[in-house]
Amino acid sequence: MIRPIIKDQMFLAAKSSDMTEQDLSVAADLADTLAANRLICAGMAANMIGVLKNCIAFFDRGKLTVMLNPKILRKADPYETEEGCLSLSGMRRTRRFQKITVEYLDTSFQKHTKEYRGVSAQVIQHEIDHCRGIII
Repeated sequence: MIRPIIKDQMFLAAKSSDMTEQDLSVAADLADTLAANRLICAGMAANMIGVLKNCIAFFDRGKLTVMLNPKILRKADPYETEEGCLSLSGMRRTRRFQKITVEYLDTSFQKHTKEYRGVSAQVIQHEIDHCRGIII
């Protein structure tokens, strides 16, 4: 189901709780909502659709990927950049890392550890910040 994008900064500043198997419909709704906004958005977190769960979706080389309970294990090569967000107006300065290693569960609750670089790494960091209640 495609859900509306939340813009309430008080809600977006709340920390999310871990996903469980009972929350899989959230992952499906998040993927549907991101797909519907693919021309203007590279990634989303569940709080952007009104659900405080640790779930992100993003496009990795054109493929829609969903991560449940993602955690950044390692990060390297910091840089300063500007980012926009569907939930916020304007561009904002932030610090990101060129290379990250992420541990996450897929929608079958299988654990993965994967390294990301460049734009994918930046999008993942932005969405994990959303899950942590960090507003850039």
